[in-house]
Amino acid sequence: MPKMATRAMSIELMDTYGKHLFKGKVADEFLSKQGMSWAEMQTGDFTQDSEKADKVAAAVLEWAQSNGAHVYCHWFQPMAAAGVRHGQSGQVQNAMFAFDMETGEPKWDFKGKDLIKGETDGSSFPNGGLRATHTAGGYLAIDPSSPIFLRGDTIFLPSCFVSYYGHALDEKTPVHRSVQALSDQGKRLLKLLGHETEGLVANIGLEQEIFLIPRDAYHRRPDLQLTGRTIMGKDAPRGQEMCDHYMAPLNGNGPALAAMAEMQEECFRMGIPLKTRHREVAPNQFEFAPLFGTASTQIDQNLMVMQVIEEVAAKHGLAALLHEKPFNNVNGSGKHNNWSIATKEGAMVLNPASLNKATGNPEAFPIIMSAIVSAIDIHGDLMRMSISSPGNDFRLGACEAPPAIVSTYLGDDMSDYLDAFASGSAAEYNPGTKTFSFGVEGLGHLSAFTVPAEDRNRTSPFPYGGARFEYRAVGSTQNVSMVNTVLNTITADAFKTVADRIEAGENAADVARELYTKHKRAVFNGNGYDEAWPEEAGKRGIWRIDSGVDAIQVLTSDKNIKLFGEQNIFTEPELAARQEVLLDHYTGTVEMEALTMIDMIKQHVIPSVKESGVGPLAELEATLPVLEAAVAAIHAAETAEEKGALARVLRLETMIDIRDTCDAAEAVVPAEHWTLATYGDLLFMDMYPNPHDAF
Repeated sequence: MPKMATRAMSIELMDTYGKHLFKGKVADEFLSKQGMSWAEMQTGDFTQDSEKADKVAAAVLEWAQSNGAHVYCHWFQPMAAAGVRHGQSGQVQNAMFAFDMETGEPKWDFKGKDLIKGETDGSSFPNGGLRATHTAGGYLAIDPSSPIFLRGDTIFLPSCFVSYYGHALDEKTPVHRSVQALSDQGKRLLKLLGHETEGLVANIGLEQEIFLIPRDAYHRRPDLQLTGRTIMGKDAPRGQEMCDHYMAPLNGNGPALAAMAEMQEECFRMGIPLKTRHREVAPNQFEFAPLFGTASTQIDQNLMVMQVIEEVAAKHGLAALLHEKPFNNVNGSGKHNNWSIATKEGAMVLNPASLNKATGNPEAFPIIMSAIVSAIDIHGDLMRMSISSPGNDFRLGACEAPPAIVSTYLGDDMSDYLDAFASGSAAEYNPGTKTFSFGVEGLGHLSAFTVPAEDRNRTSPFPYGGARFEYRAVGSTQNVSMVNTVLNTITADAFKTVADRIEAGENAADVARELYTKHKRAVFNGNGYDEAWPEEAGKRGIWRIDSGVDAIQVLTSDKNIKLFGEQNIFTEPELAARQEVLLDHYTGTVEMEALTMIDMIKQHVIPSVKESGVGPLAELEATLPVLEAAVAAIHAAETAEEKGALARVLRLETMIDIRDTCDAAEAVVPAEHWTLATYGDLLFMDMYPNPHDAF
């Protein structure tokens, strides 16, 4: 094929992919001039060697200059940022030059000491009492596992954030601790199963769902601007009932496709492989999905993806909504967390063929799977806690996201195999396939095709998918650090349990058989939306925590303090602090929503009813003291737990009832008197060939 033909799709995109990521060939071009390489930088040795640190800094500075950048920052991830902090990151941007004290002229200045660490005020970020104004030190250390990247005129140095005493003040540090625990315990277990490895890595891929709506309509919704969701709003005559939006063509005449293309282009330059884009189920709902990568890097990239989405949308006259449930009675948004494990040499631990080849042991795979099933059963409370974002209140169990019952789907093929293994069979697992026909073989162009033995189960919170598990219940706004910290930690604990027992003299297969038999109650291959499932789950005794507020509080149970302590993930003070931060985040979110509802009723709904002369005026006026009293009660509560419980009642009971009253008013007030953008204004921008034809 001629060279030009291979580049016709987009010469610029192909040439600039990864140009703004200090990694691989891009990094080597500049590091080689300093006598170093990207492979050497990846080891992290430069953080402990001032001479090497200066060399890396010099290379980064030259790379910055070649791309027109002159600013740097340590880029870190404060707790409780989801839904409130743009970009969900913290940073102080500093110029990469100093000023000559005599002449006042600037000169380039970026040394190793600037690169590897920083210091800031730890007390002004949510910290659960780990920091105070008189003990405020917060310290930043560059994370060599996540590459430096560039956007605009700024170099971003992914960093971890800890207190003066080493307590984690961020989302990222616990992820690294959990990966270390997973690697250590996985290395032990695999050695006992016949495979020597340097350790394990956790890989993830994150599917990001969003809404894109007209920005002019967004500006007529104080609730969307202040809280990210509509806290009132009558359903439009049309929703998603015809399933006509899902994977429908992206409108070439509309702003959504242009915005999504630019979002991808920005991400490509930063080396973020944001490969997939498509429409989702609800009107004006879309999804991006990248290729998978290491957990720490993928988490960093997902935060930047969300920031890029919000900023680029505005350039195209749109507002991007990342909230889990911005609209009532249409699907909300999630962020599917596809989680897998690999050895550092590349063997895929959750893929039977790959693991069996690496170990030469046909029992290795069922032993690994039995350990993971036991982890899900024992620590389902922590899995539920990890998805307790405020927005998930409205999604879990709503026939659009899996229920708040923690189980795993393995499929009949895998389940039958593990049942046979538990009964004494030691045969190697070879996943089956099925062959289907279109029934038109005579035409000669639609031949039979094969599919996996197992169907998809979109109702399971944690289905197995051939080489990975997909945590489908994660919320769209979430920083998934806690999700993956939990998955890595509970798996490390399960691996440790098996390894300890083998080293104590027990047979590995016998240990796994006992674990699977005891804990297979957590395996459910049926319909998670079936009304009979909650009752059956209760009989099985598996974890079900309906309240996100209650789920947050399992962090400090005796079981979980012991788990995180033994695996060196969190100390007891860190767990107590994180629990308080999460509860405060929930309560603060609800308070903002309640105060916004008060303002909207006073400033929009009641005036519209009065002007039009129709609608439930007396009922509306009666809602205000109810809301104000509920907010006052939260303020008066003494503990974070009490405040959280009151906030949940306010949000899921009181405010829903009051919303019904507001929506009843919208139903009768003439359009010319209704000052808020309606669901019709917000949701149908991209449904027509000509966007100007929208509702």
